[in-house]
Amino acid sequence: MNIRKLRFHETDHTPSSEDRDEYEKDYARLIQSPAFRRLQGKSQVFGAGSGDYYRTRLTHSLEVSQIAREVARRLGKTYPFLANNEHPGLKLVPEVVECASLAHDLGHPPFGHKGEEVLDRILRDRYGVPYEGNAQNFRILMFLEKRAGSERGLDLTAAVLLAINKYPYCIDEPGRMKGVYPMEWQGIEYLRSLWEMPTGCSTLEAQLMDLCDDIAYSTHDIEDGIRAGKIVLTEDFIEDDHLVEGVVREILDDPSSIAAVQWESTNLKAMVRRVLESYYREWKSIFVQYGRETSRTRREMKARWVSKFANSVGIIDDPKSGWKRVTFVKDGAEDLELLRTMEILKKLAWVTLIKDFRVQRLQKRSENMLIRLWDSLEQYDTGRLLLPPDWVESYDRQKGEWPWERVVADYIAGMTDAYAEKVYTELFASRSGSIYERD
Repeated sequence: MNIRKLRFHETDHTPSSEDRDEYEKDYARLIQSPAFRRLQGKSQVFGAGSGDYYRTRLTHSLEVSQIAREVARRLGKTYPFLANNEHPGLKLVPEVVECASLAHDLGHPPFGHKGEEVLDRILRDRYGVPYEGNAQNFRILMFLEKRAGSERGLDLTAAVLLAINKYPYCIDEPGRMKGVYPMEWQGIEYLRSLWEMPTGCSTLEAQLMDLCDDIAYSTHDIEDGIRAGKIVLTEDFIEDDHLVEGVVREILDDPSSIAAVQWESTNLKAMVRRVLESYYREWKSIFVQYGRETSRTRREMKARWVSKFANSVGIIDDPKSGWKRVTFVKDGAEDLELLRTMEILKKLAWVTLIKDFRVQRLQKRSENMLIRLWDSLEQYDTGRLLLPPDWVESYDRQKGEWPWERVVADYIAGMTDAYAEKVYTELFASRSGSIYERD
């Protein structure tokens, strides 16, 4: 038995092309799933529908998958141990990393990070349980999503499921903010046990997917910010004390950043200034090189930084865990300088885009909508009359496995931005038109 290609529910009578590899089947199941299609209507930074240029969760996921696939291919040629079948978690198959990248954001609700924050707050305050986008990925892939011949998830291979699992914990463990919900953790824990994965360690494929996600965030979101005029590459903007202090504050307020990048060994404020000034100088040089054409300069900057990050990805031994780690590598050691640079660029995008007062207004509006939608659906007796019949029928069949508040969270989380507004309008605003318009 190939434990990397193991599926939980595969049956012999499932129609399939005989010449397709198992990972090709996974790819097809993902891109043909409704959950994947809905990513085109979910916000990345700017609201979905803000303009034809800006990224959505779908285009972001496609870009992550392209970066990850190419890096996996390069690493496969660079590190001979990857071909030795030493351990099922110590492999980097480009098709697996590609599938994981396509699926990594399926669990994100409408309205970006604000949607996730609102659902998590409601569930924790009222029911003592979390909502978390990474955990929701597995709820979709292993339970909610359907495919032909199956009533329970997409039934992806073990390799792809574990490549999506960048937080290899049950979210119910004390102190855990990210992980997998208990119902799906049973399956993930079984696979990890079968693979003999070290506790708390993720596969190389999951690590690479996660790092390429960060690469995309730190380059593509800045490109969108420049295009939107929120990031203005001038000396006055880059040297603004408020901007520098905002980036520093976001880093200090992010425990995962503090833990991962060892900021205590550097002068944080000085490095933020140094990175921003270096970025601006590079922009000016390219701007002159390409005839002062802003759009071409913007694309070239993005391409150079993606290349800089992607070509620095390597694999090192992690003495703390006894496992291997995918990270930026220079001269055989972890390149902390480049990791810190990436974090600074990520925080630059966050400070200038998410913290912009217009985006904050949009997020406050989104928060109000989601809270009122939740309040309308929260009680079973009234909520069941407002949900599509197939959702209620599915709940009634399997209510021993999941409480009503979880189905409400599933339903709202699966909405696109536009569909959330549509349902909100139907419930709270006067409108004209036929009640028989299709959802």
